[in-house]
Amino acid sequence: MGKIVVTEFISLDGVVEDPGGSEDYSRGGWAFDFDRGQEGDKFKMDELLEAEAQLLGRVTYEGFAAAWPEREDEAGFAKKMNEMPKYLVSSTIDRPEWQNTTVLSGDPVAAVAALREEVDGVVLVAGSVTLAQALIENDLVDELRLMVFPVLLGEGKRLFPTGQAKRPLKLTESKTVGDGVSLLRYEPRP
Repeated sequence: MGKIVVTEFISLDGVVEDPGGSEDYSRGGWAFDFDRGQEGDKFKMDELLEAEAQLLGRVTYEGFAAAWPEREDEAGFAKKMNEMPKYLVSSTIDRPEWQNTTVLSGDPVAAVAALREEVDGVVLVAGSVTLAQALIENDLVDELRLMVFPVLLGEGKRLFPTGQAKRPLKLTESKTVGDGVSLLRYEPRP
């Protein structure tokens, strides 16, 4: 059985919208205002290298597919991104062009639950806020990894919208890196 791991860049007030600045969000690019240091970069590299596959929503997939296929690097991040299996939850894309991508059709929650049973290892969900919210709401997340940036954005898409059910979590790791960026790992509390 696989392990669904949601990883997010998130502001102190819970915003996950456009941390890289490639969308039309007026406050986009906020993650680049802070140095996450070597430890923060290692955290991101380690989680990608650990993953057997990626699970992506359409918006994140389109951004990644536009950026990663042309990249190369000495550390192997781009190579891993391009070569690993990718699963796309989308009702509008049926012929993905990025190599090793499979579209999950039908009910996304059922498709991800089936994927979790099929894949042996970590299935990494990066960004993909709508997908991440659905997975959290349906108790399909085995671990939540948050890179919390010390900024209040005041508006934008939030990972935890109002009205979700109470879900107790257990903090399994906490570390501060770079310019006060917090690395937090949580698991559902039984």
